[in-house]
Amino acid sequence: MDSFKALVLDKVNDQTNLEIKQLSLDDLPEGEVTIKVEYSSVNFKDGIVAVQGQLVETTPLVPGIDLAGTVLDSKSEKYKTGDEVIVTSYRLGTGHSGGFSEVARVPADWVVPLPEGLTLKEAMILGTAGFTAALSVERLEGNGLTPKDGPVLVAGATGGVGSIAVNILANKGYEVTASTGKIQEEQYLKSIGAKHVINRNDIVDPEEAPLNEEKWAGAVDPVGGKTLQYILKTLKYGGSVATSGLTGGIKVSTTVVPFISRGVNLLGIDSVVCPMDKRLQVWDRLGSDLKPAELTGEIVNEISLEELPEVLREIIQGQVRGRTIVKL
Repeated sequence: MDSFKALVLDKVNDQTNLEIKQLSLDDLPEGEVTIKVEYSSVNFKDGIVAVQGQLVETTPLVPGIDLAGTVLDSKSEKYKTGDEVIVTSYRLGTGHSGGFSEVARVPADWVVPLPEGLTLKEAMILGTAGFTAALSVERLEGNGLTPKDGPVLVAGATGGVGSIAVNILANKGYEVTASTGKIQEEQYLKSIGAKHVINRNDIVDPEEAPLNEEKWAGAVDPVGGKTLQYILKTLKYGGSVATSGLTGGIKVSTTVVPFISRGVNLLGIDSVVCPMDKRLQVWDRLGSDLKPAELTGEIVNEISLEELPEVLREIIQGQVRGRTIVKL
């Protein structure tokens, strides 16, 4: 494949410009593994990069922090032509051209073999969002959370991380309360496993007291800000929150009281430079016991490369539900 299509981000006079272009193999960055990309996915981070021009280390750049496809050429003994693989995170789509391209080239150390139990399409319905959701659930359970402990809160539940977390937790028998600013999506959230749906305004911390009523045995938080403040004050004794996002802001005002009076746990979730041994373990579980039941239907929307620029703008505006994948 000497020529292929890609969405290219460039900066002109400090203004970002997105354009679908024809590229050649010579345009690709260095790396040991060249991949024919079958699918990519759209994450909030992709919108920050492609629309707002943030987190970008170099231009021109092909955005896209996720990809799944088949190896075309490999200079690494780990992979051979025809292998099905996935790549997520690291500097993909921020400092190294990424998944919004029909062909990509990446370092071998970033590559994960496609796990048993997943197709390439399913791997991208999951993508970084699904990986982050699975990491969150694994950390919560590793910290002692079980379904018998009580209800679990998922904030930002209509987003990618939130939707998949709701479904994974529900499949494992948890009583899930989903919080969203899109209360019109109540039926969607219940269809993927939420038992209760509440308005996100109900879980914003008013900063009036160091503790509030105990409500949640655990929580998945891809939001941050005042939402995380609220969660810390309302976890049950010994409860944990796995936090991975900042759409609600990066500042969190709290006291030591929830930690020393209720023994709560704040668990940071990193999917970008997560060690490869943990990465492989979690991806394997996403193909087995942590695989969501809803990897089709309402949770996913499939688009073309030509439709991608508009969807990137929509995800920044909070107008995208569930997971959007790009067929290359």
